Amino acid sequence: MSNPYDTASERMSILPPTMRFKGELSADEDLLIQGSIEGTIRHSQRVTIGNEGKIKADITANIIKVEGTVQGDLRAARSVYVDASGNLRGNIHAPSVCLVEGSNFNGSIDMDAKEGGSPQRSGKAKPSEN
Repeated sequence: MSNPYDTASERMSILPPTMRFKGELSADEDLLIQGSIEGTIRHSQRVTIGNEGKIKADITANIIKVEGTVQGDLRAARSVYVDASGNLRGNIHAPSVCLVEGSNFNGSIDMDAKEGGSPQRSGKAKPSEN
């Protein structure tokens, strides 16, 4: 019998509502956060901040979904989705962004596909070609 959790895309870590984490968090499987995190989150897969999640961190991931509260910048290689229950104070860098009616967002959005999910980029402005 094969292991059903054989690939990173099929695994998920869950940070429960009573758990608090401070520091740099990184992994290669999907992450569901219902607790509190302060620091930095770097994931190669999907990060979901659940309804009870309270985040004070910059987040870099493939896909980011916000259902709870986030204070920090989001950088996604594929997409950022802020649900109706989501509350985001920070900037979004992603090629695809969805802000559902009822969501609370305060920040800026950069949908430049070349810059979106590249965590290696410095974030410096490019000189004008005019």
